[in-house]
Amino acid sequence: MSQWDPTARLSYWAFHTNRRPAYMRFAYLHLGSDAGAEEAVDAAFDSIMAEWLRMLHMDRLDAYAWTVLKGCIVDHLHRRAPWRRRPEPMDTSAFEAALKEARADRYEVLTDTIRFYSAVSRLVERQRDAVLLRYGLQCTPGEAAAVMGVDEATVSSHLGQAHRRLARLLDTSAES
Repeated sequence: MSQWDPTARLSYWAFHTNRRPAYMRFAYLHLGSDAGAEEAVDAAFDSIMAEWLRMLHMDRLDAYAWTVLKGCIVDHLHRRAPWRRRPEPMDTSAFEAALKEARADRYEVLTDTIRFYSAVSRLVERQRDAVLLRYGLQCTPGEAAAVMGVDEATVSSHLGQAHRRLARLLDTSAES
């Protein structure tokens, strides 16, 4: 990085500063610990830094960086639990949601959240990412689009498809 021109250096650090908070929240959702999230995100930014000068010429720099992050999350999960094939929302998220809902029946919140995350895990990858960013991390569709490196209309399309699929999955699982 010391050999980069000042503009490239500034653009990398601006990207890092802008994306790191959302990347950390997304990684935590999958890994369940601050240490695990930090390790995966640091690995992602190390890879991004190594490719930054090439990435500056890409049409979808954000999409490439998103792919790098997801790969680092998968790598971290594989090292921790080699039998898992892909990242899924952290199981303890359901327990955290139940604890936040002090006025509601915690068992009901817990079971509903587990059903929801189970259904979300059955979505295709891009739909799952859009749902987790939009509803799990409370990103706006524009913020989710920026993080994923796609157009806002693409995120809206993924969310619409995900809503329809989740409605079918949750309706089916409610009957069984």
